[in-house]
Amino acid sequence: MSALALAVLLSLVSAVAYAGGAILQERVAATTPTQRYAPLRRGAWWAAIALNGLGALLHVVALAYGPLSLVQPLGALTIVFALPMAAVFVRRRAGATAWRGAVMATVGLAGLLSLTSSSDSQTLADAERVMLALVTGGGVLALTLAAHAAHRHPVVRSVLLACAAGAAFGIASVFTKTVAVDWDHNVGLVDQLPTLGAIAVLAAAGLLLSQAAYRGAGLAAPLSTVTVVNPVVAAAVGLTLFGESFRHGTTGTVLALGSGVVAACGLILLTTERIARETSTSTVTVAEGRPVARGGPAGTQPESGADTVPGDGPDPASAPAAAPASRPADALPAVPSQQPAVAHRRTRPRQPGRRERMVS
Repeated sequence: MSALALAVLLSLVSAVAYAGGAILQERVAATTPTQRYAPLRRGAWWAAIALNGLGALLHVVALAYGPLSLVQPLGALTIVFALPMAAVFVRRRAGATAWRGAVMATVGLAGLLSLTSSSDSQTLADAERVMLALVTGGGVLALTLAAHAAHRHPVVRSVLLACAAGAAFGIASVFTKTVAVDWDHNVGLVDQLPTLGAIAVLAAAGLLLSQAAYRGAGLAAPLSTVTVVNPVVAAAVGLTLFGESFRHGTTGTVLALGSGVVAACGLILLTTERIARETSTSTVTVAEGRPVARGGPAGTQPESGADTVPGDGPDPASAPAAAPASRPADALPAVPSQQPAVAHRRTRPRQPGRRERMVS
């Protein structure tokens, strides 16, 4: 097997591992809503961590055998693999809108990554590393606080947490590349400990935030957001700090921007699709609960009617014919239909010398 074919195979297996880990994370979040970030007692969560670790390891090995322009776009197939796998293993099918959004996000991300050309191996200065770590920490904290402020909108909260997780993963990848370059330049391990510590903190933060992002928002929207934001943030750092650029000059730049727009539209489609689904679900729930809200469940006291409000009750003449309080509501319309005939028969004026004719 050639090196290129091996890189493709490892990338595909890595995407499948990432997809399996995401499915397990979403299931854990759905079954343990009280444990948002780290459900340590759930074996499925540890299995998800193992799958994510395997996916990361296979991705790094694939980069050793194949070019970055090939391996990175193949990693975007995680979204495409996750939806059918969720339908098969956990019987959660995605709608047509979710599929369109996922495909748009994947195609846009693949186009953006394929147009990014890597430069020679470069590293970051100490001041640049500190600045990047501080900016990333501030951005992740701001997104997390915004997500907690939007707790009444689960999908918005999920997307914000997923953006924070993707940013943490992306900068962790940047620092990992920096450590690899330093290792090739024979930099001592002691000098790399601060960067390794930053990688550990960012990776742990990304894992916990991604776990919280799956709570109450399904699988497609959080996974697509993390999958897109992660390489986009890393590519943005590469373009600004590592001297990377887009292929084919101005044409490549325009195509890359178009790919970014397609990916963003896919994420927006996934988010609005999930919001519309939640809105329709809540509307159906309210509509089904209206009889219970008006009449109350069995065994509860009835609504306050005319017999409890002075002046609002029926006419005294028709009071004996009124239904009791415990009478079902569907029998009430029969009472008014009988009242006019009785009132008309009783109030008809009698003419002297004329015999009343009884009408049966």
